[in-house]
Amino acid sequence: MNNNLVVSTSPHIHRHESTATIMWAVVIALIPSGIGSVWIFGLSALWVILTGVLSAVVFEVLIQRLRGQEVSVLDGSAVLTGLLLTYNLPPVVPLWIPVVGSFFAIAIVKHAFGGLGRNIFNPALAGRAFLLAAWPTYMTTFHAPYDALTTATPLALLKEGKILNLAEMNLTYGDLFFGGRAGCIGEVCIGLLILGAIFLWVRGVFSLHAPFAFIATLALFSWAFGGTALFSGDWIFAILSGGLILGAFFMATDYVTTPLTLKGQAIFGIGCGLITFVIRKWGGYPEGVSYSILMMNAFTPLIDRYVRPKRY
Repeated sequence: MNNNLVVSTSPHIHRHESTATIMWAVVIALIPSGIGSVWIFGLSALWVILTGVLSAVVFEVLIQRLRGQEVSVLDGSAVLTGLLLTYNLPPVVPLWIPVVGSFFAIAIVKHAFGGLGRNIFNPALAGRAFLLAAWPTYMTTFHAPYDALTTATPLALLKEGKILNLAEMNLTYGDLFFGGRAGCIGEVCIGLLILGAIFLWVRGVFSLHAPFAFIATLALFSWAFGGTALFSGDWIFAILSGGLILGAFFMATDYVTTPLTLKGQAIFGIGCGLITFVIRKWGGYPEGVSYSILMMNAFTPLIDRYVRPKRY
């Protein structure tokens, strides 16, 4: 008599999702924003994106061969790292910048900790933080949309006290939503980012707990404590003007570096929103999304330790 019952350890629920399908789904969700950014900033943005993605893939292959591992570049993780890194860069940086950033993200942040699934920090954001610390001039030089003129981002102008409202910049909320402002490559096309986020949410790739907690916390603190000037306390501007949407939906939802439980993800998002507000309000740098996510990455093991599902 054949025994068809196989007893194994949990989990026993099987889904037709894999690391590769999830990674490539996120890549697909990010492509519309990249296309929009190339339309806004020109071919320079395209060359930065292609250079960063190709560099990340090459470094992934080389390091896995040096470590004697099976090359798993087709799982899409290196492509996604390179894509997210370049989306956090100005569109006019020299092409060696994404190469160096990709090396730091793949070699130092990812493989030095053991590879995919073992890294503590988000590789793309850590790569951006390294580049910003090493070459701040390149990383803070932006161009106006549809123009080659150098300009500052709305958040930088606010930090410097040069503007108090959108009218002084000849901008509207619609301009902020559809990419009519200076900024990093992948953060300005908020409408297309939300379209990609909806695609991932419908597929069940991530929960909305962390993104909504992140956005709501930053909006609340910006409205309540932003300042007396209209612009400083404008919570809609706080949401639309920086890299919040890109960070909240595509990096604060990373499986490896964020909490496992839904409650933990909400706590993670609240922490990100609070830190982002503190950096924007009192920090020396006008934007704090990247640093807030990296800081909360460090708290993820602690959150997972104390926020656990009930045992039955």
